[in-house]
Amino acid sequence: MPPALDVDFVRARFPAFSEPSLKDRSFFENAGGSYACAPVIERLGRYYRRNKVQPYAPYPASLEAGRQMDEARERLAAMLNIAPDELGFGPSTTQNVYVLACAFRGILRPGDEIVVTNQDHEANTGRWRALAETGVTVHEWRMDAETGLLDPAGLDRLLNARTRLVAFPHCSNIIGYINDAAFIVRRVHDAGALAIVDGVSFAPHGLPDIAAIGADVYLFSTYKTFGPHQGLMAVRRELMEKLPNQSHWFNASCPDKRLAPAGPDHAQIAACAGIADYYDELHEHHFNVKENAPERARAVSALFRAHETALMEPLLDFLSSCDGARLIGPATAENRAPTLALDTTRPPREIARDLAELGIMAGAGDFYAVRTLQGLGIDPERGVLRLSFVHYTAENEIGRLIAALETVL
Repeated sequence: MPPALDVDFVRARFPAFSEPSLKDRSFFENAGGSYACAPVIERLGRYYRRNKVQPYAPYPASLEAGRQMDEARERLAAMLNIAPDELGFGPSTTQNVYVLACAFRGILRPGDEIVVTNQDHEANTGRWRALAETGVTVHEWRMDAETGLLDPAGLDRLLNARTRLVAFPHCSNIIGYINDAAFIVRRVHDAGALAIVDGVSFAPHGLPDIAAIGADVYLFSTYKTFGPHQGLMAVRRELMEKLPNQSHWFNASCPDKRLAPAGPDHAQIAACAGIADYYDELHEHHFNVKENAPERARAVSALFRAHETALMEPLLDFLSSCDGARLIGPATAENRAPTLALDTTRPPREIARDLAELGIMAGAGDFYAVRTLQGLGIDPERGVLRLSFVHYTAENEIGRLIAALETVL
């Protein structure tokens, strides 16, 4: 039987929980960005103190700077179960998709078809839709207006011999349901198309095994997985070689630069190795067994999932009987991330302000999922209240949240 997550050990590795300005505050807007873990903060500070020079030059500080950047790429790629040259860094997932879509402009032709969803964050739908300007036909795989779920049969009706790519979320930042990404990818591949998976709202709850999912492109943000403000983009090597170079012409032969038109943030890339440090710390603390990097990531992710599910159940029970708010998405914890959006009777932004006065840090708005809210019949200008947590959330904080919701709803 797997061990229970040691939440005290976890919270001790996040400086935010000992920060005086955050004392007596419970953080429930993690879907917008998580706290950074200590290894990331330590690596970032150390890089700025010792290695803030151009990397890869033949002097010690520069050689070490490059080594730290390479370490981050290699260790994260290993945990994601891909090759290091298939992993790229960028300033954000939105920017990474923008560059990726620009590259696809060079290989898509008028009459080609792509499929997007209205369950996505705008980052993984807007830039693909813009390709319609080039003569590409864009189809929308629409979620159910009541449940917010995507029916695979709806995708099947859109796929045909002209379909070139399908962009979809592993998990919606509003609906919260975890789509069966591997299943969808197989259907896309069976149709002869490419699968672009947005994992931004999934990865905070456990690093994905990208090889097992089979995605041609998988994206997520490290600032939501306890790291610095970077976006990770895994691109299958065979696809990378087909896409036009988006960097300087002389970088065309460098896989890590082909989809990075601007210079990388050296310090933040190096600090991303702290995410791998943190996963390894948790694995060593909880498991008395030696495993390879993908196995360690899967084991730690399972700890996250079990802990988050246990915390989610009483909150879902409360929300199911709450008169002042309607939960969007599934009302059970199975296949659900702890990202809970509420369509409230009172204006969501007013409720968020009231919660803040009670020590609950939550958000309200459209969360860049305007099409999702429109598909649910919710006015994006009004938005929703969103409550989101991750594995470092403690049981007593859920109780505190429920008590606060009873007051403000």
